[in-house]
Amino acid sequence: MTKNNDSSWIKSTCAYCGVGCGIEAKVQANGKLEVRGDEEHPANLGKLCSKGLKLGETVTTQGRMLSPSVHGEDCSWDHALSHVASTFSDTIAKYGQDSVAFYVSGQLLTEDYYVVNKLMKGFIGSANIDTNSRLCMASSVVGHKRAFGEDIVPGNYEDLELANLVILTGSNLAWCHPVLYQRLKAAKARHGTKIVVIDPRETASCEIADLHLPLFPGSDIALFNGLLAYMAKLNQINQKYVEQHTEGFDEALELAKRFSNITSVSLATGLKTADIETFFQWFRSTPKTVTVYSQGVNQSTSGTDKVNSILNCHIATGRVGQPGSTPFSITGQPNAMGGREVGGLANTLAAHMEFGNPEQSELLSEFWETSNLATKPGLKAMNMFEAIETGKIKALWVMATNPAVSLPESNRINAILASCPYVVVSDCVESNDTLKYAHVRLPAQGWSEKSGTVTNSERRISRQRRLLPTPGMGKPDWWIVSEVAKKMGFEKQFSYRSELDIFNEYVEQTRLGNEVGKSTARALTLESLSGMTPENYQSFAPRQWPAKDGVCPERLFGDGNYATPNGKGRFVAVDFKPPALSLSERYGLILNSGRIRDQWHTMTRSGLSPSLSENDSVPQLEIHPFDAADRGIKDGHLAKVISSIGEQIFIAKVTSTVSVGQCYAPIHWTHTNCSDGKVCTVIPSNTDPFSGQPEFKATPIEVKSVKTYLDAQIVSRSPLDKTKLNAIPAAFWVSQQCDSGVLYSLKLTVKTLELEDLLAALMDDGQPTLVIASSGEAQRVVYLQSGKFGLAAAIYPSSLAGSQPDISQLVSAEAEPEVMHGFLAGTLKAKSRTICTCKKVTKADIENAIDNTGVCSVKSLGELTGAGTGCGSCVAELEQFIGNAKPISITPYERQVESACGK
Repeated sequence: MTKNNDSSWIKSTCAYCGVGCGIEAKVQANGKLEVRGDEEHPANLGKLCSKGLKLGETVTTQGRMLSPSVHGEDCSWDHALSHVASTFSDTIAKYGQDSVAFYVSGQLLTEDYYVVNKLMKGFIGSANIDTNSRLCMASSVVGHKRAFGEDIVPGNYEDLELANLVILTGSNLAWCHPVLYQRLKAAKARHGTKIVVIDPRETASCEIADLHLPLFPGSDIALFNGLLAYMAKLNQINQKYVEQHTEGFDEALELAKRFSNITSVSLATGLKTADIETFFQWFRSTPKTVTVYSQGVNQSTSGTDKVNSILNCHIATGRVGQPGSTPFSITGQPNAMGGREVGGLANTLAAHMEFGNPEQSELLSEFWETSNLATKPGLKAMNMFEAIETGKIKALWVMATNPAVSLPESNRINAILASCPYVVVSDCVESNDTLKYAHVRLPAQGWSEKSGTVTNSERRISRQRRLLPTPGMGKPDWWIVSEVAKKMGFEKQFSYRSELDIFNEYVEQTRLGNEVGKSTARALTLESLSGMTPENYQSFAPRQWPAKDGVCPERLFGDGNYATPNGKGRFVAVDFKPPALSLSERYGLILNSGRIRDQWHTMTRSGLSPSLSENDSVPQLEIHPFDAADRGIKDGHLAKVISSIGEQIFIAKVTSTVSVGQCYAPIHWTHTNCSDGKVCTVIPSNTDPFSGQPEFKATPIEVKSVKTYLDAQIVSRSPLDKTKLNAIPAAFWVSQQCDSGVLYSLKLTVKTLELEDLLAALMDDGQPTLVIASSGEAQRVVYLQSGKFGLAAAIYPSSLAGSQPDISQLVSAEAEPEVMHGFLAGTLKAKSRTICTCKKVTKADIENAIDNTGVCSVKSLGELTGAGTGCGSCVAELEQFIGNAKPISITPYERQVESACGK
């Protein structure tokens, strides 16, 4: 529990991705949380990415939901919970158990997930509970079940370091799982690991790639079927293994033979035949191969088949669960794996028990002491919202997620939420795009207040520990659900005193029918953790499952024994199908979507950190120079993205990292922090027929230039009214957190405008009336707080090169008069854009190091400035500085937002 015998450091687990990094945290004297990596945690060995390092900046009471409310009126917990229980009970009594639903989240702890799944499937009697893991991992889940017999990731992180060849397909590991990327990069430096990146874009992960395969979006099956056929043609299949340990090979190979000629693979994928040949030869000659796959594979209308096309190649060569040789699905969220374990998806039951197995259903009914266990799968996410739309579902409970932003066809989803007769939202934040539809709002605990467990991508269970008190009336999610369950009449089965009670119950559930040789047996078991005491639970050290007495395997299926009824791995015959929607004369570009380096999901947490907003602070549309020129789109100007279902505006980033005919946009911006930039507004709801996972990576679009005339920025000590922001003559606005305030960037549709009038229109009634303004073309205006020389808000033009002020001093608690005068005069020192978030290294720092010392390597640059020596996510950008022997160019809009506040 402690490091260096300092008990003030508490071990916990990071709140972000599925790597599941261990952290240590300490509450400082000022109440702030200091965070560092846990050197003893096997997942990260002390390393953290930029987001993990800045977790302390996100722990705040700002924007927190502090009390329950019903129909907009604050109330007691008893009243709110009684309202939810009675409404759900009445709805079920009138319309049946399938008239209610839960939509939950990979942000929940396993104990939270367990309780809500138990209530829904065990006592309400419906499986209408799904999770935002449907948007990221569902295709891998189905692929694993089809091939392995159970949703299992066979390998572990060490395999990335033991492999001689690592294939990253549909995974920008450098940005999405940076700590694993650093482990892989270090392994390459030690023993020359070959790395292949399969991705339509040139991502930051290509920095260490020996081969980049920029295939056409959605063409993965053609490539991997071609690989299987190639291996068979050259007699490189492990025939003994296939005969003894697998079934279905002939059928899978027959379909794969469609791509037995490398030319046919090239035509389908757009790849050069020489590059395909190289990739195939490397796979053939390298037994120690790990294939890492993530959202670029999963988020597709053929995502499940893509997964199985990868697994087919590994099974055919016996490269499953071997040291340094295995397929490896990398999870998106911190507890997507834990949610899958306990049954958080609509099509699974609990503890890897499945619908359609009467013996498992009987065991679970007896264990939960219920006669109302759900008997069939429930509705997956998109089907669930369609059922609300048609009136079949009358009541929805959303927990710790933001479907108004994250689900495709965002406008339609918002209309569905608005029409739903009863919406309950449990969350820790006061405001997001989904909460505005809530009839009942329930304040939940946030990270640093929660206590429980999570499971990472290598099946490793870790503790999240309570670090800080919960502000207001916030409660654990498991407690909220349990109290509603009690009020619905299930007091006995939900009388938990703590999260430990739930964990122990879950451990016992994993033992049900799990004796060797039984038809109900599963690989998932935690039997050696039975009867954990409070002391054991509090000191629990990270460990992988299966957890049995004696030696537990770090890898699964390495002996050729799978989790299928006959113990054999299954080949799945899959055929290549293009994305659901084709290009047309109007919609002539393909839109891909995904993450950026320093932000997470819809930024309700990461957006609170000023540091994480300093590198990418606006939603950008990446577009190739050829396509931009063809459409009259300039770098840094506005671009309108139009699809068959909607349109949104982004800042254009003209770059050759995307191929001709393709664009890329981030998923993070919402109508809470931007007038546009909400990418799911333009993405249709086409889904995989097996997994129900939407196709986020291949939307046909057209892109048009949007004309604006003036740019301005506003810094405000408190958030501005969004209704007023949307009423000003701006084609686009976006906000970001900065030290002591909020920074707004505006693109205006008028040619002339008095900035004083614009700021006045945005200030609330009763705001300070003391206004100071400079004159001339570069007019600057400040509103001062009453009674003291402190800033309430300021506005300034942001189109004049070199005039962007470092506003961190301006919004400090007591700005000095000379700072205010310097701002008004336009002489306040300019702020340089942050390149390395971890070490707070700016563009100016890097330029000075290069100019003054002549450094010629990223390593030397790191030694001088610290850049790239943290999580390493910025190294690809640093390479551009070194490679060009001069600073990389940045967009005009990035130049404007160089005024974003720094420390």
